[in-house]
Amino acid sequence: MNYKFINPTGSSYSQAVELKNYKRLVFVSGQIPAEENGDVPKDFKGQCELVWKNIGKQLADAEMKLSNIVKVTTFLSDRRYRQENSETRQRILGNHQPAITVIIAGIYEEEWLLEIEVIAAE
Repeated sequence: MNYKFINPTGSSYSQAVELKNYKRLVFVSGQIPAEENGDVPKDFKGQCELVWKNIGKQLADAEMKLSNIVKVTTFLSDRRYRQENSETRQRILGNHQPAITVIIAGIYEEEWLLEIEVIAAE
């Protein structure tokens, strides 16, 4: 796959991503901050890390990695989590800078502080 990050910000995202000659796309549904047994961390950092772990699992099951992500959409329950969300995403994605959107919204379950969906390509 040939992709180009357009106007990367240096804050773990780009203004746009161009894909050329890709073989397949994987659309990962919104991942939630719950363990398989239903346990949900109480703090935002724990929830955010768990969501990224769940994303990694879905991508691995599709034989892809976090580095295949070209688009991230994050739904936050409150804007006060913006900074911690950004810091966690940067730490997890490192130099990888997909296109992102962050939306402040009511989340399906009240105890969930965020939900993240991604699109990956190879």
